[in-house]
Amino acid sequence: MLTRLDTLPEGFLDTPARDLHRLLSGPTLIHLPGRRTPELFVSVLLHGNEDVGLVALQQVLRAHAGRQLPRAMSVLIGNVPAAREGLRRLDGQPDFNRVWPGTQEHIDRPEAAVMREVRDIMAARGLFASIDIHNNTGLNPHYSVVNSLAPAVLHLALLMSRTVVWFQGPPGSQTAAFTPLCPSVAVECGKPGHPANEAAAARFLEACLHLASFPEHGVRPHDIDLYHTVGLVKVAPDVSFGFGRVDVDVNFHPQLDHLNFRELDAGATFGFTRQPAPLQVWDEAGQDVADEFFQVADGQLLLRRPSMPAMLTLDERVVRQDCLCYLMDRVPFAHVTHAASDAAPAAGEPHGTTL
Repeated sequence: MLTRLDTLPEGFLDTPARDLHRLLSGPTLIHLPGRRTPELFVSVLLHGNEDVGLVALQQVLRAHAGRQLPRAMSVLIGNVPAAREGLRRLDGQPDFNRVWPGTQEHIDRPEAAVMREVRDIMAARGLFASIDIHNNTGLNPHYSVVNSLAPAVLHLALLMSRTVVWFQGPPGSQTAAFTPLCPSVAVECGKPGHPANEAAAARFLEACLHLASFPEHGVRPHDIDLYHTVGLVKVAPDVSFGFGRVDVDVNFHPQLDHLNFRELDAGATFGFTRQPAPLQVWDEAGQDVADEFFQVADGQLLLRRPSMPAMLTLDERVVRQDCLCYLMDRVPFAHVTHAASDAAPAAGEPHGTTL
């Protein structure tokens, strides 16, 4: 059940993620007025252990206390029960960033009905842009994730970082659900609990609120490092694994997450295994392409072709609930210019009629 509010709950600005359950019963959509319309839509805590968006939101709202926001903003506070436990999601829950319109796996879940309602509400109100703010559990730089290479989308992404990842899946993400309606990005802000990451997220949110319009020109080659996600890597369900452990089927290197955003050559090793095919790699068409990316030779788990990993994590629970990592290829800038015609609807226009 979705709760809608037109004001912040008493004490919201000083309440950490683990204590939000004292103020909110579950997913909550809060509408806040501002000088400009249409609204900026912001989602935070879709994963309960990723509080950077909440902290950034609180910092920005405290900075504007007693003053009108530069732009109207609607905020979705996501997985409050998981935040109480400090977990990505609770056992038995779906991932709150896999249940948005477009999902097939979770289409009949009540959480999917909530997110469908949120998108319908925001589409009817009109949208300037949509941002979804996340932490991650491995060593990663700050970067943005986009589902479109439209100029406005890339300009929005570059407010966070010059590092941008173009990703067409998985189905049911917030970013994919809002991309047909307005410029839409997800931002990854490093590990939780680090003030520098929270400050970066707050600066990004503040920049979005102050943005009057998007530049009409495309992005320039020296402004962006663009990568395309070509594989989602999972450990096979029946395969045991660990990091620096010899009592498992796959013994990944204990500092595997140091490989994030490093362009690796064929032959790079991820660890050691006694299984012939311990990993699954799903491409954007939903095909298992593990044989294209990995091989096992003399007990070593090796990268078969050059690639760049992102979001490698040492958190075994997250690996099981989500994935081991993503694999990416660098995108030549010429591809960006060719894709500019695949533009999202113009920012600043109501998009409710597109549903």
